[in-house]
Amino acid sequence: MLNPTQRQALRTIAEGGPLSRSDLAERLDLSKAAMTTLVRDLIQDGILRETEIVRGLGRPSILLGINPACAYFVGVSLIDDPMMMVLTDLNGDILAQASLPRSREPLAVARDVAAGIGLLLDGKPVQRDQLAGIGVTLSGLVDPSQGACLQSTLLGWQDVPLSAMVEGATSLPTYMENDAKAVAISQHLYGAARDVRSFCLVSVGAGIGSAHVIDGQLYRGRRGGAGEIAHCTIEIGGRPCRCGKRGCLDTIASVSAILGEAASSGLPCQSVAELEALAATGEARAVRILHHAGEALGLAIAHIIQINDPELILITQEEAPLDGLIGRAMRQAIDAHVLPLSAGQTPIHIVRTQPDHWARGAAGLVAHKFFHDPDFFQ
Repeated sequence: MLNPTQRQALRTIAEGGPLSRSDLAERLDLSKAAMTTLVRDLIQDGILRETEIVRGLGRPSILLGINPACAYFVGVSLIDDPMMMVLTDLNGDILAQASLPRSREPLAVARDVAAGIGLLLDGKPVQRDQLAGIGVTLSGLVDPSQGACLQSTLLGWQDVPLSAMVEGATSLPTYMENDAKAVAISQHLYGAARDVRSFCLVSVGAGIGSAHVIDGQLYRGRRGGAGEIAHCTIEIGGRPCRCGKRGCLDTIASVSAILGEAASSGLPCQSVAELEALAATGEARAVRILHHAGEALGLAIAHIIQINDPELILITQEEAPLDGLIGRAMRQAIDAHVLPLSAGQTPIHIVRTQPDHWARGAAGLVAHKFFHDPDFFQ
């Protein structure tokens, strides 16, 4: 078990990168003797390592970094079909991945995860006892404290204690979270939001998700539903949504909704890029659909900016739907619907998702526990 000072040292290096002993001591407000003891113990335990020598005007400094091989994490994405699993190290680098058929039967999922771990470790210099835990991400409402999926329309689940099932099948600690929230945690730890304390993530793909990190902490709300902009009503009396309401953002700006509207309008496109190409030729129906979707998404993001005043809006996207007309319409709508003094003041960063996007986010859940949960090492 790590003591609070050791955990604080790990977090400081994880957030700021390799540091010299003197810089680390200053940030932790430790004496030279205390720092010597702390670093010696963490190096002996294989958690810290000396990385490089930096030469300046004074004596050369040896930088301390986290040993990425001191812990490994498994990430499981139930967003993907087939189910994707990844093995990552403490730096968030993927060492192996595997795909298995995605079942909708919870006990079968648990058994498949156990089998997938064997595939991930096969031929890798990683032992099973080096695995710190498993992260699982899915589409729906999740109660992480109970390790339960409260509801998932995609999987047809309600009140499923999946974490306990996976732990029973694997004998490894298992943590579960909503897809967008897991990616927000991972982006804050390893990605584009690493250098900010407060940001909002919006994921745009077949569906739309969102998550808020405020002062370095994921904000979940009372029941875990904070950030569900997909089901904010944007158009009164609009199209029916799978949630039972009408006019939700998801029915206008998700990739599924855009392509569905295109097909209904006589434009059977296979991707948003195809629709953008048609719009570029002056096809009025394509222009209308894309502008409507971008405007709706921009309105929703403008509301987020007005409510949270974040340092950053981070948008993750599949198949580049925010290139071209839809992206321009989104940005115009954001500026039009925030207070004039706020227009253009919130950075908007767009990240193209990779096939391992959700599974990597799931592994990031466990890495976050490693750095922040005081009970993790007990």
